[in-house]
Amino acid sequence: MIELNRICKWVNVGGARVFLLKDINLSINKGEFISIMGPSGSGKSTLLNVIGMLDEFDEGSYLFDNLEIKNIKEKQRAFLYKQNIGFVFQAYHLIDELTVYENIETPLIYQNIKMVERKAMVADILDRFQIVGKKDLFPAQLSGGQQQLVGIARAIITKPKVLLADEPTGNLNSKQGEEIMELFKKLNKEDGTTIIQVTHSEKNAEYGSRVIHLLDARLENK
Repeated sequence: MIELNRICKWVNVGGARVFLLKDINLSINKGEFISIMGPSGSGKSTLLNVIGMLDEFDEGSYLFDNLEIKNIKEKQRAFLYKQNIGFVFQAYHLIDELTVYENIETPLIYQNIKMVERKAMVADILDRFQIVGKKDLFPAQLSGGQQQLVGIARAIITKPKVLLADEPTGNLNSKQGEEIMELFKKLNKEDGTTIIQVTHSEKNAEYGSRVIHLLDARLENK
């Protein structure tokens, strides 16, 4: 489903290339649950952003469902993202001017889902995450943990084929974190959602069927 071949990404610092990703070769099958681990600055979030089509790369090949990402136009890439990928960001990326309800509803509007159906889907997920009472609040009125829950709810409401999660439990207490990881496990096992998470937590990493390690912008062979 996802095929990365010799992916490189760099920035130029003082005339020299500093690699953010170097010679990344990675195949991810449909329905896999992958955990990406590594020290801070190793390239984990950059790799996730490349897979999520949010960051471009400088060299190499990226196939998503046999489509070469570098060869498609930006509009088509955006469509591909909206139809297939849910993203849980470390920094939430909620829209400040929208309420909790509206933030969660936004991906459904992009997919042209009818209002009646949208209402039912949002109501269901608000209930599942026990945030019905927060639906009319704005992000600034929420705690970090509550914003994280809203971000996760928004990411999974469209039932994406691929769920990308950058430190998904980083701002949650241990009980909430465990509930989210169990939810991911259920999405993976029952819905067949392909999940790729970046985590520092060994416990969270164990939910994955495969753990890959990054060090200094390269994949480590373990």
